[in-house]
Amino acid sequence: MHGSDIPESPVVAFGGGRLDRVDHVRSNPALLAEAFASPLARRLVLDGLEPVVEEGHLAMEALPADAWIEHHALLGVDEQQRPIFAELLADAPHSLVATPRSRTLPGEVPGHEVALYGAARSLLAWHARHRFCSVCGQRSAPAKAGWSRQCGSCKAEHFPRVDPVVIMLAEHRGRVLLGRQHGWPAGRYSALAGFVEPGETLEEAVVREIREEAGVATHDIRYVTSQPWPFPSSLMIACTAQADDDALKIDENEIEHAFWCDEEGVRAAMAGEEGAPFLAPPPMAVAWHLLRHWLNERGLDERGQVAHRDPSA
Repeated sequence: MHGSDIPESPVVAFGGGRLDRVDHVRSNPALLAEAFASPLARRLVLDGLEPVVEEGHLAMEALPADAWIEHHALLGVDEQQRPIFAELLADAPHSLVATPRSRTLPGEVPGHEVALYGAARSLLAWHARHRFCSVCGQRSAPAKAGWSRQCGSCKAEHFPRVDPVVIMLAEHRGRVLLGRQHGWPAGRYSALAGFVEPGETLEEAVVREIREEAGVATHDIRYVTSQPWPFPSSLMIACTAQADDDALKIDENEIEHAFWCDEEGVRAAMAGEEGAPFLAPPPMAVAWHLLRHWLNERGLDERGQVAHRDPSA
């Protein structure tokens, strides 16, 4: 495999959902009951929080006759006008990180079904972990078709949380800054990342995280793309930044190591070449798309091939 032979992965995993989320149904008890009673209604089959696949698609089943609407969340209505539900968990999940089973899903089912699974996983995990009101401590109950929880005591309403995370490539004179976390597979490097803190813009979070983890000052922050990450419920916000210089001062409590990699090295890693300077993140990760974007910006066409430029341009 040559450095230009970067595999295709056009849509970020857990993105590209096709469900109509029908907010007007969620907030209307009569319409919700109608959707739940519909002969078209289907329930996503899960093994706890793990996906179940049958013949190349997420497993679905008709709602059992004894199913309770209060125990289900309405994920939305699909392109066949089928209301799609997920059953709320009886117990809190044991693990909220990506599992080997969930990591294989993008290679098994269509992308929009990966997005459906991601939404269900995030929502069900949130309900299982937020059964008590954060205001008064009393038990809360699902409301609005599973898209909020209502406290039975103080009446406070709580909504599923999404945690914004910036993930970014700093560039300096044709090289990008890559780092690795403690405990990652040998040779694995990726873009730096961190949670957005209260009172920060995305741009400020990018600048802060790169400075904290690698000691590098940056400017000219540019948004690239985003990815829902349902482990348990983050939104990865991919950006690029220009570094003022390339001197590194690594915070080893945050990352194990970091280095600057040139275009040739990134291309070799993305193509999976033997002897590449690092092991690239998998296509499931938005960091893979961020690295591909950086290569494209440096003169690669959409197929990952070297673009032919007019020398007179």
